[in-house]
Amino acid sequence: MSEIKSTYLDAIDLQLLTLLQADASRSNQDLAAAVGISAPTCLRRVKRLWALGVIEKQVAIIAPQALAAHQGPGVQALVEVTLERQHAEALEAFELLACAHPSVQQCWRVSPGPDFVLVLACRDMPDYLRVSQELFTQPANVRNAKAFFATKRAKFGTQWELG
Repeated sequence: MSEIKSTYLDAIDLQLLTLLQADASRSNQDLAAAVGISAPTCLRRVKRLWALGVIEKQVAIIAPQALAAHQGPGVQALVEVTLERQHAEALEAFELLACAHPSVQQCWRVSPGPDFVLVLACRDMPDYLRVSQELFTQPANVRNAKAFFATKRAKFGTQWELG
């Protein structure tokens, strides 16, 4: 019974997760006040959410337009990847290759349609060419890669809507 209770997320846990998704830099005292609990209780709850693996990591989300002013606009591509062979080992091998590549921001195994959808961030088109040769050539078992180049980011989010 205690194992079930330790993994149960109550309304306060969900409120904390919602607040942390919006701004993970909020102080423990601020979070506690926002959900109506003491600071020590809040800290214990947040540590528990980390221990349960519900919170995976804390990151800084970069604004592409602001970065572009300093480094140029860059190229972001969404790429559908279909493998030549789709047996379990081939799927796993490509997934490992893609996930290890620093230009791959996201790697999704999908169905139906292509086997994978990747989100790539490259410095420029020559960099995209280099990345595509590293990821989509014959040794990688890729039959087809179809790239869609982002022209505008209308929305970007990382938040889950919680009950």
